[in-house]
Amino acid sequence: MNHERADEGHDRLYRSLHAVVPPLARGIWRPRVEGLENVPRSGPVVLASNHLSFVDSVVIPCVVPRKVVFLAKSDYFTGTGLSGGLSRAWFAGLGMLPVDRDDPRSALTSLDTALEVLARGEAFGLYPEGTRSRDGRLYRGRTGVAHLALTAGVPVVPVGLVGTEKIQPVGANLPRLARITVRFGTAIEPGDRFAGLPLGKARRLLTDEVMAAIGGLTGQEQAGVYNERPSTT
Repeated sequence: MNHERADEGHDRLYRSLHAVVPPLARGIWRPRVEGLENVPRSGPVVLASNHLSFVDSVVIPCVVPRKVVFLAKSDYFTGTGLSGGLSRAWFAGLGMLPVDRDDPRSALTSLDTALEVLARGEAFGLYPEGTRSRDGRLYRGRTGVAHLALTAGVPVVPVGLVGTEKIQPVGANLPRLARITVRFGTAIEPGDRFAGLPLGKARRLLTDEVMAAIGGLTGQEQAGVYNERPSTT
């Protein structure tokens, strides 16, 4: 019962924030949006995007006319005092769910959480590169995106973000004014195209197909390697 009340509270908070934040953000940054008709208006779907900035997880929900759930690091939900409460309210209100990135099991936990979101018929957003590109190149995709699509039997809509790194460059504390473009590509339907293939190969082929579609939307140089989180030591 408490869990249900918490979910209802998050839903009310999301509706309240979503009625204010997207129009405000669109008015300030005036993003150019292309291919929005490719995003299903209902039903489970994965939105797979390139990743250039912290604000990417705000930009996409602001231009999509339905709730898009992203994962955010758990630190944003564990603060204390007024600032901690505001942080929790902000990220929960945007539809984000916490994940402990320092937990070795976080990757599996994240996939399980994503499958729960998709099972509810919602949209789940993720970045196959895993972490932000600090040099502007498009890195090799990790196969979690294909795991979700193949396990849940849902389409993947590739998303190409252009210019979001200018809103909040790496190291910047406050957002800046910048023109950005958000492009949504044609949905990729796994269907039964990968039936009979070894699971690992199927995931790799589908992931590469998704990343090629993202690259076609952004025009980024292909890095050809995986992106790694910068060391904090």
